[in-house]
Amino acid sequence: MTDETEKIEGLNEETTLPDANSGNPTVSEENTLAPQEDEESANAREESPKIEEKKAKAEEEEDEEDGESMSFWDHLEVLRWSIFRCACVLTGVMVLTFIAMPYIFDNFVLAPTTSNFFVYRWLSEISHGVISFDPNFNVQIININVASQFMTHIHTSISFAAVIAFPYFIYEVWRFIEPALFENEIRHIRPAFIGGTVMFYLGCAIGYLLVFPFTFRFLTEYELSSSIHNQINLSSYIGNFTMLILVMGLVFEMPLLAWLLSELGILHKSFLREYKKHAVVGLLVSAAIITPSGDPFTLMLVFIPLYLLYEVSIKVVKE
Repeated sequence: MTDETEKIEGLNEETTLPDANSGNPTVSEENTLAPQEDEESANAREESPKIEEKKAKAEEEEDEEDGESMSFWDHLEVLRWSIFRCACVLTGVMVLTFIAMPYIFDNFVLAPTTSNFFVYRWLSEISHGVISFDPNFNVQIININVASQFMTHIHTSISFAAVIAFPYFIYEVWRFIEPALFENEIRHIRPAFIGGTVMFYLGCAIGYLLVFPFTFRFLTEYELSSSIHNQINLSSYIGNFTMLILVMGLVFEMPLLAWLLSELGILHKSFLREYKKHAVVGLLVSAAIITPSGDPFTLMLVFIPLYLLYEVSIKVVKE
């Protein structure tokens, strides 16, 4: 009996011993795995604050982007303030030009009406008499309306103020559109705004020094009959003066506009060359619209700069 009981107890012990080939860990294996699990959990605890910080930063960046993005009404508000600032600057400059207008009128606006205009004298000197002007040239400007002088004072003050404040208007336009541009667009458009201001003043200068004086002299000296005497009305003179000068300033923006359209991939040099004949007709029509008098001499005097600007536009546009 003792032998049989010993065998049974031995079998029971064998059944309770863990199998080495089984997946159940032994006591020694559990002791080795426990430190590894502790290290992994410690690393996870250390990494979890970092992950939370990254998430928090990402949420902050999204909130900043949401804060920087503007709605349609926000853009309208910014535009409203830009227009308000432009109006304030225009009003301030207009007050100054209104005060100085009597001096400006005598020495600048009415200067082409006499033979003492420096352009007439300068052209006579450099041409050595080839281009001669009547030394007794003097046109009297008359007024036939009661309120014409007062309204002309206001009108010319606003016109001069707009020309003087033109760089600030360009700055406000640039300030409004700059946030919506990419870096490469800013690099291209910023010089364009500066060049546009220079070209505007260049066009105004050519209009004042060449286009208007020659147009005015030709029309006032033209004589259909010796019995007819010219009496130039103030409103007619100022209308021609402001129209020709301001329009020439705007027309000189043509190469700049062509260059911008070329940079945006809208306009190409081949297009301008292909439709040059059509452009000439369009420029003639534009010159006829620009010139208030409509005479052929003034028409050609305006058309020639327009055509030259078209040729310059072909040069600056990309292939």
